[in-house]
Amino acid sequence: MKAVILAGGLGTRLQPYTFFIPKPMLPLGNKPLLEYLVEWLSNSGKIDQIILCVSYLHRTIEDYFEDGSRFGIEIRYARSERPLATAGQLKTAAKYLNETFVCLYGDSIYEFPLDRMIDNHTNSNAYISMALAKYKTKLKYGFIDVSSDKNNFVTDWREKPEIAGLINIGCYVFEQSFLDFIPNSISFGMDDAVRESISQNKQVKAFVVENEGFIDIGDKKSYLDAYKQYVKKLGKI
Repeated sequence: MKAVILAGGLGTRLQPYTFFIPKPMLPLGNKPLLEYLVEWLSNSGKIDQIILCVSYLHRTIEDYFEDGSRFGIEIRYARSERPLATAGQLKTAAKYLNETFVCLYGDSIYEFPLDRMIDNHTNSNAYISMALAKYKTKLKYGFIDVSSDKNNFVTDWREKPEIAGLINIGCYVFEQSFLDFIPNSISFGMDDAVRESISQNKQVKAFVVENEGFIDIGDKKSYLDAYKQYVKKLGKI
């Protein structure tokens, strides 16, 4: 099976670190973030080719990974000249994709069993499978509930309530025809493409992972936390 890694974003929330280094190449311990993703895919036993969708500072990525032989897996590149958002970026890899494939964002670390997610997708005849994680947060402000009638009576005061639910962690298994929901050469979000699939009654399957199976590197705080974690791991080796 083939896997696509979306590695073309500008990384604006991680500036100034990303002024001269693309976000997927930021170091974690002794290697870049993107190398952990390549290894995770390769070690799953399910992936034999990776397509890297690149754009911003793409040569840094291409010069490091080359054809993938150094990492024991074939790597190809789909390049866009400008940011196209997540689904738009995926569309640039369409010429390489002719069957069910895996897609993941290049700004996270995944440690859950990908082979189980792929098997679950196949056995359930899903059109899309999404990896989800449990998440809860406490709101900064209290919520005031008001009656739905014209009297506007205050009915409750919920001081800084906690909200819990499932979040998308940016790893998918797609059927090839999912690409038909993505227009060519425009900025288009993955959420829009998945919602369009749902509106067409396509089966979207949830694959819930444990919280320790996912590390987000979305902003400077999360990156520094992850960096310290991986440096600590190196110190124990």
